[in-house]
Amino acid sequence: MELKDIKVRYNIVGRDEKLNRALETAIKVARTDLSVLIQGESGVGKEVIPRIIHDNSLRKNKRYIAINCGSIPEGTIDSELFGHEKGSYTGAIAEREGYFGAADGGTLFLDEVGELPMTTQARLLRVLETGEYIRVGSDTPRKTNVRIVAATNVDIPKAIREGRFRQDLYYRLCTINIQMPPLRERGIDCVLLFKMFAMLTASKYHIPEPIRLSVEGEQALMGYKWPGNIRELKNVVEQMSILERGVQITPDILYKYGIIAGKGARYDVVVTDHSSEGSRSDMEKQISFLLSAVINLRKEVDELKLYIHGEHGHSTTVVSPPMLEGPAVIHNTYGDKESGTGMISTGTTPVIHVTTPLHSNTHQHIDDIVEVEEEESLNLAEIEKKYIIKALEKHRHNRKKAADELKISERTLYRKIQEYNLDI
Repeated sequence: MELKDIKVRYNIVGRDEKLNRALETAIKVARTDLSVLIQGESGVGKEVIPRIIHDNSLRKNKRYIAINCGSIPEGTIDSELFGHEKGSYTGAIAEREGYFGAADGGTLFLDEVGELPMTTQARLLRVLETGEYIRVGSDTPRKTNVRIVAATNVDIPKAIREGRFRQDLYYRLCTINIQMPPLRERGIDCVLLFKMFAMLTASKYHIPEPIRLSVEGEQALMGYKWPGNIRELKNVVEQMSILERGVQITPDILYKYGIIAGKGARYDVVVTDHSSEGSRSDMEKQISFLLSAVINLRKEVDELKLYIHGEHGHSTTVVSPPMLEGPAVIHNTYGDKESGTGMISTGTTPVIHVTTPLHSNTHQHIDDIVEVEEEESLNLAEIEKKYIIKALEKHRHNRKKAADELKISERTLYRKIQEYNLDI
């Protein structure tokens, strides 16, 4: 299958050479039984690679099971992976086949393999070397013919040095290594992904027209470091699609959501040395940015609360505030799976995704988030008050100049003065 066909089939958007190399490697290795280790930061879309490998392999008509190793408790992971005998431990009221038995003849995707306990790593190494495993509570070896594809965002060489990962297991898993590039290294791809997510969100929520980026907005988007990668981009686009509908997205709007060229994390502030006049000037700029971000964040939380509780005249599902990521979702589907990272797999074989479940009541989940924000706002209020006073004193109580330095409107500054009962 050609690269362009792979991108169409799995809805992969991007032109980056490193991305293309990763996809081409997956296609080439698919028809072998070699173990594959996929490495890359969280949120780069690693989970699409094992789907490509399985769907283009000789095992494509067998089961494909995806397991999030980091979400399974250490005390039960051996039972989940290898199965157990009835009565092997308290609560084992029946025997369990385990994923290695269930995926016999197919493909097993071990996501977050770097989180496996050392004892489980030893069991996994035996499977890779001999094709045999033993159920918990049994002494009878069982055979399995499973193709292993693993993924991790852990620095494995460092984990080996620290004694957290077996070196021999690493070499067994890493017969073929595939590196997924971070979004910050993919240039124009972030703009292409923005457009795709905007169209998908508009379709999902019946928004007449998807949001669009200005030319300056595209440059700001490409200049941001995207520590959360594609997952973070998707989250931001969904927020803006709901709250900024019908508006062209400019750098000023991106700034409201913490997307600032050269920054590596939303609402972050770099600590600098105070030893010179130049550094003090830099610190004043950072303080202004902090206060502006605080005020914008509180405003967004207030707007989100109104939106959630129907103050806009209709009800909808709203994503989490900018600084927060929602939990992962259980996927038990047959083929179609939205990965949450800008890549959608559309295979036809059975697929089981084992991850942390989402709260069943979405509105209650977001209410919980808002409560956390309200607790944190107590400290933010003190920060606001302190820097408002400092800015006013610096400009001899000239509200317009103080507001300009704080990067807020004069009207907002006046409201804050009233809110904090500042006797100025």
